[in-house]
Amino acid sequence: MERLADYIVYNLPFLQQIPRVIVDLIIMLFFATCMLLFWVALFAGITSWVERRVAGRIQSRIGPNRVGPQGFLQWIADGLKCFLKEDFVPAAADKKLFLLAPYIVFAGMFAVFVVVPFGDGLIISNLNIGIFYVLAISSLVVVGILMSGWSSNNKWSLLGGMRSAAQIVSYEIPVSLAILPVILLTGSLGMQDIIRAQGPYPWQWFAFHNPFTFIAFFIFFIGALAEGNRTPFDIPEAESELVAGYNTEYSGMRFVFFFFAEWANLYIIAALTVTLFLGGWNTPAHLYTNLFGLLHRSVDVAGTFVFILKSLFLVFVIIWIRWTLPRLRVDQMMDVCWKYFVPFSFANIVGTIIWMVLADAAPVLGYVRYILFVVGLMVPLAIAMKITRNFRLAKSEIHLNPFI
Repeated sequence: MERLADYIVYNLPFLQQIPRVIVDLIIMLFFATCMLLFWVALFAGITSWVERRVAGRIQSRIGPNRVGPQGFLQWIADGLKCFLKEDFVPAAADKKLFLLAPYIVFAGMFAVFVVVPFGDGLIISNLNIGIFYVLAISSLVVVGILMSGWSSNNKWSLLGGMRSAAQIVSYEIPVSLAILPVILLTGSLGMQDIIRAQGPYPWQWFAFHNPFTFIAFFIFFIGALAEGNRTPFDIPEAESELVAGYNTEYSGMRFVFFFFAEWANLYIIAALTVTLFLGGWNTPAHLYTNLFGLLHRSVDVAGTFVFILKSLFLVFVIIWIRWTLPRLRVDQMMDVCWKYFVPFSFANIVGTIIWMVLADAAPVLGYVRYILFVVGLMVPLAIAMKITRNFRLAKSEIHLNPFI
């Protein structure tokens, strides 16, 4: 879809009689509608069901299982229920800002999909400043959250909005700095260029390129969770303290839009992590097509499947983390950001520059990525061993059937 507008105009001659600005606007609106209805909305709804099912299994319960087969239609039932609820606006609220805030939050998330790649060439707009665009447009979320907290005329909502703004703005700094080593290695801000600079095999991914990108990978992923208001960083909600935080006064579909954006944001976090550090849509087939100058549609389909599969796996990891770790305190959350992530991020940038200079002089440093790949494999192995040990000590039964 990189040159989709040119392709459509070329194959439909009657469009050539219409001003190009109008044609581009129609195409943009069409694909925005498709993304909204058939990807963002569908993904957010199904993810809400998956998350509740996974949470149930982690907490030794079943989760939603009444509406539809295995409770799969529960997300539709919840959506209809919220759609039929009264859209309540507090009497003392700033009505215009109150009504607008959820859509600002959603727009800040939804607009990021413009540069999220789904495959080789399968991207709405391959901007040469893709990463910069993501960092800029996602800042709208802060504006919407502050608007919702302030316009509610509720001190608890205002406190939740201020805490959320402080959290998101703080973690934007280490997240942005964690991206810089990747930009240095790639020499480009384009999402597709970053993917093409990596290889199809895990030891060719930027996550294992050198010790500094290895650390940057974890800083980016954890910082993105904090920006996305995911446990253990869901301080703005903090139900026990703030009664839901900045969206306390919302009801009906406007209340849903906040969580709609949060669940759809899971894929954005996962997709950006895959793009920057985990090889994107690269497959061994892409390597051979580059060698022999061939291009097959099946290769593009395989790359899209690989990219989505990697992203969905990370979405599961994010859900797993949420229902495993307890919430941090506010001071702990800020300590992690300013005392650890920010200094380490600056060190990673300097270290990557030095590594690039030394790697040119000593090619043997290129073998370090294999060591880092082995270290990376040891992390999930250690987690699996810890889980197995806990099950054995607790004498718990393990049910592998997900349809219980």
